[in-house]
Amino acid sequence: MSSFTYQPLGDTAVRIQMGSEICPDINNIIRNYCQCLEQYPIKGVTEWIPAYTTVTVFYKPHLIRYHELCVELKQLAVKTKHAPVPPADIITIPILYGGKYGPDIDYVAKYNRLTVPEVISIHSQPVYLIYMLGFVPGFPYLGGMPEQIATPRLETPRAAVPAGSVGIAGCQTGIYPLQTPGGWQLIGQTPLRLYDPDRVPPVLLKAGDYIKFKPVSEE
Repeated sequence: MSSFTYQPLGDTAVRIQMGSEICPDINNIIRNYCQCLEQYPIKGVTEWIPAYTTVTVFYKPHLIRYHELCVELKQLAVKTKHAPVPPADIITIPILYGGKYGPDIDYVAKYNRLTVPEVISIHSQPVYLIYMLGFVPGFPYLGGMPEQIATPRLETPRAAVPAGSVGIAGCQTGIYPLQTPGGWQLIGQTPLRLYDPDRVPPVLLKAGDYIKFKPVSEE
């Protein structure tokens, strides 16, 4: 915790650097810290955003000054050291691979000298850690995809990727919660709604949980 660094981000946020490596251990520290932010509210703090190796804390400067907030955040880090890791859920994501739902799966297979069934088997085997959410509401950045199916992004991104599309970009895999532009290689699609503004909470997934992909048929 003594290795944390605190930097201003604009005039209403503090970015806390908690490590330099994307790994489960750093993710556990970040989850613990965010849990403590919730359990021990700090006057003037409005929200916080966890990422791969950082937590950004937003605040109202007319209620608490930057240096005062840094003191509070450092004291909170001591509590974090003794806090248990929050329990994690494993969410099963049904996915229909290939065809019109995964138009790039043939390229992923060819690029890695595999068959399409092998790509499906490899992609659906791991339990993926959700490191963070970003890009658009509910988009999960996942860790744990095997390098056997790593594939570069598209040279020219699509103008519209359907909601629920599952893609690969380099050594990462993720799910598009909304129809947006995107350059990931699309290998399948899930019928689950990862983001629903009428649902409470609107985002289905959360950082620190895990995903398990389950191949399904169109029926």
